[in-house]
Amino acid sequence: MNLQDWVGRTEVAHDVVTATPVAALAATLDWPGAQGERPAPGTPLPPLWHWLYFLPIHALTGSGPDGHPQRGGFLPPVALPRRMWAASDFVFHEPLCVGDALSRTSTIVGVQEKPGRSGSLIFVKLRHELRRNTTNAIALTEHQQIVYRAAPSADDVAPAPTAAPGHSRWQRRIVPDDVLLFRYSALTFNGHRIHYDRKYATQVEGYPGLVVHGPLIATLLMDMLRREWPQAIVRTFSFKAVRPTFDMHPFSVHGEPSTDGKTVRLWSRDHESWLTMDATATLA
Repeated sequence: MNLQDWVGRTEVAHDVVTATPVAALAATLDWPGAQGERPAPGTPLPPLWHWLYFLPIHALTGSGPDGHPQRGGFLPPVALPRRMWAASDFVFHEPLCVGDALSRTSTIVGVQEKPGRSGSLIFVKLRHELRRNTTNAIALTEHQQIVYRAAPSADDVAPAPTAAPGHSRWQRRIVPDDVLLFRYSALTFNGHRIHYDRKYATQVEGYPGLVVHGPLIATLLMDMLRREWPQAIVRTFSFKAVRPTFDMHPFSVHGEPSTDGKTVRLWSRDHESWLTMDATATLA
């Protein structure tokens, strides 16, 4: 089987931006004043909250051992067992709003194998284009990179950690408790067991604890930007997961605007001050 045969495959999905998921995520992130009120039609979605829609709904009997849908179908059937969201970049062309009917065209644009410290890594790159059906113009372009890795072994060599920047204008402490991880998994219909099944995460995939979702951390970075700079309009955003974040200790998110106010560097760090996610937002 040649995984390159999957390059170029596309699928189209449709969804409607309903109000309840927006209210639920606002409450989950402790947004000031969030009391469960549903936003009115026409309310713009904050950046990255489109992840509340186009959920990967599949039959329970179609789940693989890791809680994800069984391999095959649209995504290539990579045999490596561990799967993580490695990076994404976005262009926000126009706002998505509550009440919008949307379509999403997803395309596999690349499959690449690279050597890693603990064996081969396979990277699958996707492009998602979201359109508002009222205009049919592209409202959001997202490139997503998924990495597949071998099962853990005693011979694995951990990569050297990277120190997080020592200064930031903004920072917020996050406690990744079970409720936060459960809520985000539920809101995004993410069945990956590394985020809620401690026995599976530690005994099967070899992690020291539950893994904090990469998209959740990215959302927390953008959420901090909204809190600290409410009038900012984000045009592009990119993030790269540098090191896993686990639930045993609090972590923190940070931001540092550039001197010209055109970009903001955002990052997260763990309790040992190691860099876990690095990101950049450009502003209108």
